[in-house]
Amino acid sequence: MKFLRAMKKIKIKKQIIAAVMACVLGIGGIYSVHASVINDAKNKKNEAQQELDNLNSQIDEIQAAQSDLQEEMDAYDDQLMALLTDMDLLEHDIDAKQGEIDQANADLEVAQEKEQTQYNAMKTRIQYMYENGDSNYWEAMMGATSITDLLNRVEYVSEVYDYDRKQLNAYQETVQQVADLKDQLDAQLAEMEELKISYEDQASSLQALIAEKSAAMDNFDAQLASAKSLASQYANTIKQQNQIIANEQARQAAEEAAARRAAQQQQQQNAGNQSNTTGNDTNASTSGSGTGLTSSGLNPAHTTNVSGSDVVAFASQYVGYPYVYGGNSLTEGADCSYFVMACFGQYGISLPRNSYSMQSCGQAVSYDCAQPGDIICYPGHVAIYMGNGRIVHASSPTNGICYGSATYRTILTIRRVL
Repeated sequence: MKFLRAMKKIKIKKQIIAAVMACVLGIGGIYSVHASVINDAKNKKNEAQQELDNLNSQIDEIQAAQSDLQEEMDAYDDQLMALLTDMDLLEHDIDAKQGEIDQANADLEVAQEKEQTQYNAMKTRIQYMYENGDSNYWEAMMGATSITDLLNRVEYVSEVYDYDRKQLNAYQETVQQVADLKDQLDAQLAEMEELKISYEDQASSLQALIAEKSAAMDNFDAQLASAKSLASQYANTIKQQNQIIANEQARQAAEEAAARRAAQQQQQQNAGNQSNTTGNDTNASTSGSGTGLTSSGLNPAHTTNVSGSDVVAFASQYVGYPYVYGGNSLTEGADCSYFVMACFGQYGISLPRNSYSMQSCGQAVSYDCAQPGDIICYPGHVAIYMGNGRIVHASSPTNGICYGSATYRTILTIRRVL
């Protein structure tokens, strides 16, 4: 009997071992089946993640380029608006200058009429004397009652002649003065017309640049939309693969748990059989497991030791040299802003390169307090004030670097940088 019980124990142990081995092999088979699906999903997820990372990097680059481009476009827009404002002011100055020219033409016509009237009167008197000969003259002289009377008559004739001549000379001088003023006004108007053409060219160039940048921005928008669309697709792929992995891991865990429960039940059944056989064996055990899953009167004090008169004297050396738009040479050609910048730079005063930015330099000065060396800012133009209502500036391609009247155009602001 003991031998039979021992043999039965051995048989049950073998059955338990076989059940455990079957569980291990079953779990291993389950792991192998699901591991293949999970690994395939992980590979697809990793590929999609790499592509998504590359796209996100491209999106960052596109957005950075868009930001830089937008800053450029904003700057061009600001320049264009300032230029259009300057053009409006220039149109006003041109209209005002044309009015002055019309008045000068009218004054010239009146002066010429007065000159002609005086000339005709003088010519009539001379003609009368010539046609009547010297007899009337001598009769008048001989009719004198005394030496004093004679001298008075001679003096009277001489005074009449001198008066006529002085009046004619005065009218001729007036005509010349009005003609000179008209020529000066015509020259100023021509300079403004020339500046207007320059403004129109600059505006056209800025508008072309803005259009070009706008096209580039549209291209960036298209690239960004395409990149975001692809990124969305890759993100969906990653999401899908994550779901596949989670589902497979859940199924794997469920099947492993089921296999363990089946093995445990088999083990318990075998242990129960052994207990029934031996009657006293109580060595069987069970176990479980689980898984889980970002003004006016402004006169500021000087702040440097540089003399404004020295700056004016230095600038005056270049009167007669040429004007070149965008030019960077005082001798070979400069535009208004470079001329002012270079003259002040000679004395260690740093200024911006364009006239628009100079309107914010230094401190504001009212015209009645302007001193030599102050900068006068016009619409799209700058000049150096010389004092006594005069300026020195790089005027235009026709006039070059020259002197001029400080009030020949609308003054936007006067700046003191010394």
